[in-house]
Amino acid sequence: MKTQLIGLKADDFRHPLDLQATTNLKQLPGLDIAMRGILGSVAEDFFYMNNIASSILIGEKQLPHLHQLLLNASSILDIEAPQLYLKQNPVPNAYTLAIRGKKPFMVIHTSLLEILTDEEVEAVIAHELGHLKCEHGVYLTLANLIVLATGLLPTWGSILAQSMQSQLLQWLRCAEFTCDRAALLVAQDPKIVMSVLMKLTGGSPSLASKLNLDAFMEQVKDYQQMSNTDIGEMLQDMQTAQLTHPLPILRAKAIQNWSSTPEYYNLLEEQKVGYNSEGHTKGGWRNW
Repeated sequence: MKTQLIGLKADDFRHPLDLQATTNLKQLPGLDIAMRGILGSVAEDFFYMNNIASSILIGEKQLPHLHQLLLNASSILDIEAPQLYLKQNPVPNAYTLAIRGKKPFMVIHTSLLEILTDEEVEAVIAHELGHLKCEHGVYLTLANLIVLATGLLPTWGSILAQSMQSQLLQWLRCAEFTCDRAALLVAQDPKIVMSVLMKLTGGSPSLASKLNLDAFMEQVKDYQQMSNTDIGEMLQDMQTAQLTHPLPILRAKAIQNWSSTPEYYNLLEEQKVGYNSEGHTKGGWRNW
């Protein structure tokens, strides 16, 4: 039986890099106001209508096993469950949308289900719920608009992409570490989350079950060894500067490390860790 984290607050599991990067980002003058102007009701309605017109709404009568995974993860993280949609797409991915306080919805691509087990799908759902729980909000919405709008609204997407600053990208990468922790709090087994990251790195329907997690984690040692030189550090910075996600092997290592800390164990042992009354309906949308 998994531990239900009744009263869980975002700051109980928020990664320190996320906390620092969020503080830095909030110091940028006028960013929230500018983004809320860009992300008006037209943008919200456009993407919502595009989703409901081309995706399957999951529920008690439609793929109920996926609906149950959503309910399970939401219950553990003590957050209201958003709507869940399944979208036909060959790129394994998941994201969640919530703009202007409306009920958020989550989208999972069909190709993601083809490479993951049910436990791993639940971890992905939990990761997305982590963004809602932490109220990552408008900054994450900007990142997803760039991904989605580039295809649906080329000019708009291009303008937004050009406006992305390194500080925002840095914050986005830090936010991922926090939400990987949310995935672990639901999975309650680090190997499940680490396996998701491995399969997203190089999985396919025919190969996913044959991948070796121990061998994948050995790559972390090789990467860190390469980074321990001046040239390696420079190459690492060049490699990651324009990414919205940390490198998968580093995310997997971070989860492996956090799973052995007193902080993680204490969260699972405590039945009540403080109630966050504002963390149930706000959030942003984000790619896994």
